[in-house]
Amino acid sequence: MSEYDLIVIGSGPAGEKAAVKAAYYGYRVALIEKEEMYGGAGTNTGTIPSKTLKETALFLSGRRDKGLFGVDRQLEHGVSIKDFFYRKNKVVNLLSGEVRKNLMYHKVDLYRGVGRFMDAHTLEVLGEEHVELKGKHFLIATGSYPLHYPGIPFNVTNVHDSDTILEIDFIPKSIVIVGAGVIGCEYATIFATMGTEVTLVNGHADILGWLDREIVQAVMASMARDGIRLVLESRVENVTLPQEPRGLVKAHLATGEPLAAEVFLYAAGRAGLTKDLNLQAAGLCVNDRQLISVDSTYRTTVPHIYAVGDVIGFPALASTSMDQGRVAVAHIFGLHDLERIAPDFPYGIYTIPEVSAYGMTEERAKKEGIAYYTGRAFYEDMPRGRILGADRGFLKIVIDRGTDKILGIHIFGPIATELIHYGMELVENGKTLGHVISTIFNCPTLHELYKYAAYNALSLRGRLESEHRGPQ
Repeated sequence: MSEYDLIVIGSGPAGEKAAVKAAYYGYRVALIEKEEMYGGAGTNTGTIPSKTLKETALFLSGRRDKGLFGVDRQLEHGVSIKDFFYRKNKVVNLLSGEVRKNLMYHKVDLYRGVGRFMDAHTLEVLGEEHVELKGKHFLIATGSYPLHYPGIPFNVTNVHDSDTILEIDFIPKSIVIVGAGVIGCEYATIFATMGTEVTLVNGHADILGWLDREIVQAVMASMARDGIRLVLESRVENVTLPQEPRGLVKAHLATGEPLAAEVFLYAAGRAGLTKDLNLQAAGLCVNDRQLISVDSTYRTTVPHIYAVGDVIGFPALASTSMDQGRVAVAHIFGLHDLERIAPDFPYGIYTIPEVSAYGMTEERAKKEGIAYYTGRAFYEDMPRGRILGADRGFLKIVIDRGTDKILGIHIFGPIATELIHYGMELVENGKTLGHVISTIFNCPTLHELYKYAAYNALSLRGRLESEHRGPQ
């Protein structure tokens, strides 16, 4: 029986980075992966595939450069599912191979199969061969899976979750999507860009509830402009399959209204992927969402077992999961190089156009009684925006009225997820409006949005001060 300093279960962003870090410091590490492809959901069914499809949709539809120079790109043939998935498949295969190569380069021992606890220090791997491993420490990074609502007959033809939607063999003319969270909104805009008639159903009165409301309103307006029908404060009770393979799926709302479409996608929630681990043998249990509870160091109730990534719940992002894995290893082996992840992190939503945010919203400032003012700059007013053909989107700054410190940055528009990092530094380092105004940006670039939003805020501040002084 092989013995290891650390046994990692799962090769997603959290598991890979944890295993590599421990191996880098000279510890003997094993990693268990049940799938043929390495990289977990982040590489194979979640983050990377959907973001690649977003870029593919922009390119194939002509939205990437629609109308520039008076010319619209025309494909020589109708866009097929092969066209749509080509780049996604290529990127996924390349990145999955890179994950495996990285693990092997750092001499992490790889085991293919399902990892299952026999006791708190012994794990069996059920694969082509039955293997038993001993570990001083364990790190669970098995990720999550899409929840299945009982009244929905999921199949691989026309009723999908956010994993199986990547297995469709045609581009649907119509789709009903349930769930207006990140996944639902991303796929809604991707399919709408490809010309699919999209209906997006959500149980709440709006979408993406944690974002700045002005940004949300802009996203909803953009969706409406692209023909996406929003059905809010509604839920789907059940789904009826068609008689014919390519017939229409009927989704029945609680109100009794039927929604018919070629494809149905349920994207309303995920649960921890823990059912195969036999956690009770190790002395662990999970909550009703099959998630594992951990402390601030990612240690479970069993001191030598840690858990990171989607399997512990919020925020369930590839970016945070990677550092959770690194922090856990630092605490397991007393490395003292990375004691915790940053308490705040940027949100990135890869809709078309993108959304990204960091820091305080207007709503939070009001709730906390902070006097503030704002500034905005619009993509279509920027020279670079004009060059790119950006016809929607803006950057918004939230600023403390007493100190002029920047409290939050909120962006809706092309490459918002890239632009946010400069704004993140402004908030983190307590920079003021004057700092942005005095900064020189390359011209033409989209980073000029920051400077013009700052000048807009300066103008608004002047009006607020004038109103405060009253008539002279």
